[in-house]
Amino acid sequence: MSKQFARRAVQAKPQRWSCCELASLHGFALSPRPLIGEYEGQVEKRANVGCRRTSHSSDGRSDPAGHEARYPAPPGRSISRQSVRVSQVPATNLPPVPTPDLAGEPKVPGGPVGGPFQAPKGTRDVLPPESGRWQALIARFATQVAAAGYGLALSPMFEDFAVFSRVGEGTDVVRKEMYDFIDKGNRHIALRPEGTASVARSYVQHHPLPPWKVWYAAPNFRYEKSQANRYRQHHQLGVEAIGSSDPDLDVEVIGLLSDFYRSIGLRRVELIINSIGTPADRTGYIDRLRSFLVGRIGELDPEDQEKVEPHPMRVLDTKRPASLPVVADAPLLLDHLSPQAAEHFDRVQRGLTALGIDFRIEPRLVRGLDYYTHTAFEFQSAAIGGAQSTIGGGGRYDGLIESLGGSPTPGIGFGTGIERILATCDAEGVFAAPESRVDVFVIDLTGGDAARDLTFELRRHGISADRAFGGGGYKSQDKQARRSDAAVLVTIRPEGDDKGGVSVRATDGQSDVQLVEPAAVSNEVRRLLDRRGTTPAATRSNPSEEPS
Repeated sequence: MSKQFARRAVQAKPQRWSCCELASLHGFALSPRPLIGEYEGQVEKRANVGCRRTSHSSDGRSDPAGHEARYPAPPGRSISRQSVRVSQVPATNLPPVPTPDLAGEPKVPGGPVGGPFQAPKGTRDVLPPESGRWQALIARFATQVAAAGYGLALSPMFEDFAVFSRVGEGTDVVRKEMYDFIDKGNRHIALRPEGTASVARSYVQHHPLPPWKVWYAAPNFRYEKSQANRYRQHHQLGVEAIGSSDPDLDVEVIGLLSDFYRSIGLRRVELIINSIGTPADRTGYIDRLRSFLVGRIGELDPEDQEKVEPHPMRVLDTKRPASLPVVADAPLLLDHLSPQAAEHFDRVQRGLTALGIDFRIEPRLVRGLDYYTHTAFEFQSAAIGGAQSTIGGGGRYDGLIESLGGSPTPGIGFGTGIERILATCDAEGVFAAPESRVDVFVIDLTGGDAARDLTFELRRHGISADRAFGGGGYKSQDKQARRSDAAVLVTIRPEGDDKGGVSVRATDGQSDVQLVEPAAVSNEVRRLLDRRGTTPAATRSNPSEEPS
């Protein structure tokens, strides 16, 4: 560690340091194990080389510490000037100890010393005006599913690990992508990777009367490679209908999602469906599929080769190019359905046709989670294509409730990602962000009290209103008014002024300035909004009208 870096360390404000930096500052070598956390990795005394720390007293005399330091300084503790003036016995026959990049600032969690924190990798902030588009999308979804009798369900963002492991012990979601940890009560906890399991657990716990129909809008978490429209924290809209095995309920759930996509203007979306039967149907099929895949295992991608013995059906869900020719030749599950499963699937197809919902049967569609039975479906967009083409999907899960400790109960649902939906809307040029303007902006040249009172009065009459804060003259407040893009401008001047009183005018230049009594401002504002055909923002509907 250079003296220059040591000086910079003691001059900085108290920071959180990595164990590598703390160990180097105190004169110790780190074990060569990679660091997997801010303070993980032990500071070791290298007995064979006599690693020691020398501290310095205030008068400058050195004084050997005479003890082993087993851990770096506690997190958040500043490093004292005495503790960073170090000397170290040269180490030999040891791997080099990593040191900070002295070309820039020392690396600490969140950014450089004194620099700003950033959102964690794989996450993003959703801010105005973009967040207004999210609000409108969720509101549109809520309105449509509520019309079918679905109520909002709010579940915890974390659950017992076993709740989510039920989605598939060998799936990538459980093996590689789930955020799980041991909490302070020694419980194995996982952040929610998908929505269905939490709702199913809630059904088992609270015993609502079936059929239980709910919807949700919630963040999910998966540790996967972050890329365009794929985030480690992503957000889903979804519905779950629990308590009926009627195939017409399958049709209702699929139809709700199809109509939702159409209502926001999406047209280049294709519905694909399949039946994966019952567990009994799949028993003989899995043996035949495994034998087929073993015979061509050398042609599969290495990741898919690992799935052949324990979970051969998961190979059918692959997106890896090397495996696709093998999957194309694989035997079909549709050829192994029982008469009852075949009749269920036929009823679903007839229902979709009766509703005018186009679909394509994809015999190799199995979805990626273990709990699916009978109907499985996806909506794919031709506007974005590739690995990002699936914008929503779901299926029936007649065994999930029982696996969570409930009595055997059928269910069906879907999930659709908000980020992926909006990316598809962008690709098709539909569902633009709503107007973020307010109806009225108030300029107050009398000190601010009048603007405070008037904006609240307008809002209580269903008219959105904003104002300038912190005082300022007419020019500065007018600048803010222009930035707000308000439809109506209200200006309040002192009574002694030549233009004293309250004036109201439309900002489109199509009306003259009107002096009005303070009590009549709301009526005059509403008259100007009606003349422009502007609906007050407080009662404004979603940004896109229902497409024909």
